[in-house]
Amino acid sequence: MPARFRRERVLIIGCGDVGVRAARGLQGRVRLLALTSSADRMGHLRAAGITPLLGNLDEPATLSRLAGLATRIVHLAPPPGEGNLQWWRDLRTAALLQALRRRSPPASLVYGSTSGVYGDCGGEKVAESRPPRPRTPRAQRRADAEMAIRHYGRAAHVQASILRIPGIYAPDREGGTPRERLQKGTAVLEASDDVYTNHIHADDLARAVVAALWRGKPQRIYNVSDDTELKMGDYFDLAADLYGLPRPPRVPRSTAQDELPLMLLSFMSESRRLDNRRLKRELKLALKYPTVVTGLL
Repeated sequence: MPARFRRERVLIIGCGDVGVRAARGLQGRVRLLALTSSADRMGHLRAAGITPLLGNLDEPATLSRLAGLATRIVHLAPPPGEGNLQWWRDLRTAALLQALRRRSPPASLVYGSTSGVYGDCGGEKVAESRPPRPRTPRAQRRADAEMAIRHYGRAAHVQASILRIPGIYAPDREGGTPRERLQKGTAVLEASDDVYTNHIHADDLARAVVAALWRGKPQRIYNVSDDTELKMGDYFDLAADLYGLPRPPRVPRSTAQDELPLMLLSFMSESRRLDNRRLKRELKLALKYPTVVTGLL
């Protein structure tokens, strides 16, 4: 076969900030491709050493060329938003898998899910063996995608890895730190009502994606979180101190619904501490930013 086909080919679906960071870690080792629905992004992807492919997960007919194209796949595209009749399903992932079934499957597939599929755990330590209990439509769609990908992995003998991801941060990521929210003075819950929150630096997440492509076990789930164990209010207090900004005001949960956006309230209704031992043991990932203290500045 021509050399360009013998070389590993990694296709990134949803090549945003984290996808580009993962591509940097793969640069020079593989041929990089990325699906994009925007012709305007093609130049940006080429500048990053990635071959762009024009296609749209919302238009399945545009995905036929993906079948058999890559030896390994990274799927970071979010599910569709509200407004479809099957609100609990990730129809984008379903369309992608349908396209991949048309020809020989990749050796591995990594899917970026969310830790929100666990639902509220009352602040307990959460390992990957805990059954998912998604409480929001957003998390339900992620759980649907997870099931579809694991089923595809078993049926097609693909090494499919699910990465359950908490809040992503990085100073060089758009909106990647709490600075703007602190400057607005957005309130947080008072200590007695507060919830645990989890974080991962964008660079460590990208490194986990790359590790899972080769080291992930078939149909395996990984919590991709750092070692920080902080409640949400304490996290914002810490960030405020690091940035020399005022700490946010504290409000009781009973009045929070009158003062805070619904999306923010949904995050404040779930509390858990992610166990990341499998990430370190199986993927052999040594975190570059083990706590938010080392990563926020």
